[in-house]
Amino acid sequence: MAHIIVVGNEKGGSGKSTTSMHVATALVRMGHKVGALDLDLRQRSMGRYVENRVAYAARENLELPTPNYVDLPEIDPAQLDEGENVFDHRLSAAIAKLEPESDFILIDCPGSHTRLSQVAHSLADTLITPLNDSFVDFDLLAKVDPDGQNILGPSVYSEMVWHARQLRAQAGLEPIDWIVVRNRLGAQQMLNKEKMGAALDKLARRIGFRHIPGFSERVIFRELFPRGLTLLDLRDVGVKRLNISNISARQELRDLVKALNLPGVTSDF
Repeated sequence: MAHIIVVGNEKGGSGKSTTSMHVATALVRMGHKVGALDLDLRQRSMGRYVENRVAYAARENLELPTPNYVDLPEIDPAQLDEGENVFDHRLSAAIAKLEPESDFILIDCPGSHTRLSQVAHSLADTLITPLNDSFVDFDLLAKVDPDGQNILGPSVYSEMVWHARQLRAQAGLEPIDWIVVRNRLGAQQMLNKEKMGAALDKLARRIGFRHIPGFSERVIFRELFPRGLTLLDLRDVGVKRLNISNISARQELRDLVKALNLPGVTSDF
């Protein structure tokens, strides 16, 4: 069976689609077969990212390693059994299509609570939650006191993950490996970073996740999206000399993929 990676966060702007595309492309470059789904049926950021990539590669006559992206199939409600949810059926059909030819299936969830997102979390073998390094975004995971020192209780998102874990346990499946990825880590604001790190350590022990560094704030991510490119494609598109920022960003991606500890992922890129 394919290993399912879900990228989820109920707040927008945390870098979900950027993280999704870079992880998926890195896995493809390492020789793995990767299927991809976008559950944000309105914005389709991941879907548009892949479409931009395919169009750019065709226009420039390039061969760029690309995940096998599919849209959720449309389902005639008349075909559903009584009580069956149409969104559950669409997601199941998409996974069934990808699974026979995939080592990994990466699912990019919307920045809001939806039925599709809820079901996807219960399917996750690995759950990646990108999080901006700010207490504004930390509120997604838990409530804290005004000083950011004490955890007052879990958030609705953490409770959803807990529920997904319960469903997996009842089905006899392996526990979710939940990884919080700290994006937009700044070189400055050391006090905020220390407080965030301490709060994440406390919460990780309490509700069970790992937290790792992700991507720093970089202009290049906004420049890559229109062409569907990732940091790993720069030499393929004629960038012969990478600047220090690009090299650092590639190293961040290497560190992230290694820290995910995905099964069968042993080679570098």
